Amino acid sequence: MRHFGHLLPEIRSELFHQEPVEFSSHSPAGLLSVALGATLYSPATRPRLAEDVLKQGRGGVLSMVLCLEDSIGDADVTGAEENLVDQLTALADGTGTGVDEPPLLFVRVREPGQITGLVRRLGPAVRLLSGFVLPKFTEERGLPFLEALEEAESACGRRLFAMPVLESPELLHLETRAETLAGIARAVDKYRERVLALRLGVTDFCSAYGLRRSPEMTAYDVQIVASVIADVVNVFGRADGTGFTVTGPVWEYFRLQERMFKPQLRRSPFTGRAEELRTALIEHDMDGLLREIELDRANGLTGKTCIHPSHVAPVHALSVVSHEEFSDATDILRSECGGGGVLRSAYTNKMNEVKPHRAWAERTLRRAEVFGVAREGVGFVELLAAGTAT
Repeated sequence: MRHFGHLLPEIRSELFHQEPVEFSSHSPAGLLSVALGATLYSPATRPRLAEDVLKQGRGGVLSMVLCLEDSIGDADVTGAEENLVDQLTALADGTGTGVDEPPLLFVRVREPGQITGLVRRLGPAVRLLSGFVLPKFTEERGLPFLEALEEAESACGRRLFAMPVLESPELLHLETRAETLAGIARAVDKYRERVLALRLGVTDFCSAYGLRRSPEMTAYDVQIVASVIADVVNVFGRADGTGFTVTGPVWEYFRLQERMFKPQLRRSPFTGRAEELRTALIEHDMDGLLREIELDRANGLTGKTCIHPSHVAPVHALSVVSHEEFSDATDILRSECGGGGVLRSAYTNKMNEVKPHRAWAERTLRRAEVFGVAREGVGFVELLAAGTAT
């Protein structure tokens, strides 16, 4: 699989200076954590779940979470588990030829016993699972999940990743935040090789104070939420080798229907009508999402939790490295070997200070590897237009 792999080769060639690399569920964890991109959540109760997974994969989704937790009612858990096992078994029976291979699949569970139980019930179909999402993660609640994951991995002989969700009230409340962060750090460091990414549960943070941001506001406009994000990145997002990938929070609005903007984008994806296309997106309530995606990356977050397919293409389009970013990053790393210094950007619009900007350059080139580098003059709108016109 690869990002933008659902596009025709000639379209990718027109868009990219450097195309995204191919990867699989067996790729190194460092690459996969970035490659998650827009991770689409789906309730495990969906009766045509296997078909939905393949459909989303054909549309450019490369990671999905099949949810047994908050997206379904308490009374539906048993039926959801049965449906999940049946649907993944059917999916496994129909895959393996390289055609319509599913995205990276994770299951969001409620309790540790579900991990070992589901792995046992799935049997050979467990090959489709990349891991589990662990809700309301703290040291005390999280360690049993990680121990169960280790047991399940040993039983099935397959690498399984954990994605803890940081969403507990103890993390939000100021008087317990530092202690909670320290405990989470101890837990995930102990199981570092199994922790693919840390996910932020901003909806739960807002719930603790009876808050809900409007479509015009990003998570960073809600100061109590922004303060938690900052502290999580401070502890877990460091570029000194101790950090983890931390993913962006969910955008919960989807009043925009894909059909409302797809025809406009299809009419002229590459003919220079960028401002018209951008205006169409903003008019259909995409402005808040676009700003939040940009702010995610500016604040050290990678990828995003998504609950609607229309959010996936914008996340991926904004993840592509621009030609200017790529030029700066390669110049910085090339010059770093010479001992540092300051360079004028090849685009002659900024200073590139070699040593301080090295970590940024390394992170940028990892994103370039996974999402590609746009050709000079190709921007977000062109990438989005191509990605949604399939």
